[in-house]
Amino acid sequence: MADPVLSFTDRGIYCPAADVYIDPWRPVDRALITHGHADHARPGMSRYLAAHAALPVMLHRLGEIDAQGVAYGEVLQIGGAEISFHPAGHIPGSAQIRVAVGGEVWVVSGDYKVVDDGLSEPFEPVRCHSFISECTFGLPVFKWQDQAEVAQALNAWWVSNAAAGRATILGAYSLGKAQRLMRMLNPEIGPILTHGAVEATNAVLRAQGYALPDTIQVTPDLNPKDYPGALILAPPAALGTPWARRFGTASTGFASGWMRLRGVRRRRAADRGFVISDHADWDGLLQAITETNAENIYVTHGYTDIFARHLNENGWNAQVIPTEFGSDDDDTPDTTESAA
Repeated sequence: MADPVLSFTDRGIYCPAADVYIDPWRPVDRALITHGHADHARPGMSRYLAAHAALPVMLHRLGEIDAQGVAYGEVLQIGGAEISFHPAGHIPGSAQIRVAVGGEVWVVSGDYKVVDDGLSEPFEPVRCHSFISECTFGLPVFKWQDQAEVAQALNAWWVSNAAAGRATILGAYSLGKAQRLMRMLNPEIGPILTHGAVEATNAVLRAQGYALPDTIQVTPDLNPKDYPGALILAPPAALGTPWARRFGTASTGFASGWMRLRGVRRRRAADRGFVISDHADWDGLLQAITETNAENIYVTHGYTDIFARHLNENGWNAQVIPTEFGSDDDDTPDTTESAA
């Protein structure tokens, strides 16, 4: 019996025909990377291959690595496999990876969302026989508001805080979510200040040509009184710390798909929760899977058992594949990120 196009190993998703791994979680010789979040782009690989747009952030986060870039849609022949990268819509530079061997096509989604956020390269459905899909938000309760409605609520909250003399502190992961929120903010309300981790990522993305509004990095000598009515963007781990308390009286918000669950918002101790995610919601997951026309669906990281059961009850052949993704992403409920 021939080897499958992709197999699931203790190092990650493996393609025997090309002798490559996709988003491996343990060191391997050659790794194909869907995007720059740390649970998908890990250190220790001998060689990396990713979409050109993902490489700058990967180099920023991983340091000196042997990394090659590829254009979206460009087909590479690696061993006995044809491999190409296609936009995933998750964050800037994110990709799905298409692997074809002997006419059989598999697609690894990485993380994705089907809604165009105006910043990331929009999701591109890729037809295949087998689709490996995340299901971070694989419950019917997870349905996202229109981004314009979230932006309106976000800016109204900021205006209210500024009028009351309060600082506005918004927690969001520094790669992807923070930049998406910046694009949703109205800079006429006041200045936008950023934590160093956010600003470092901004610099990488600006250098690539991604359009972001003007921001001011919070440094030790910055005096908050010089920036009345400011909105401060910071990683979740910075909220409630001395770094955040320097801004005095403030209203704190948190932006995540998990804000859809009241209990998570309470644990975050945020004044406001904004439901916005860089992952597909329930409808988005089903839309993406339908558009692939795939016969076999493999679900990873999220509400896997419930989501697979729904797929099987509605005509798909679905099974759960354990992986080690989802531990360092903006939409993991208990995620932390350095406040340095």
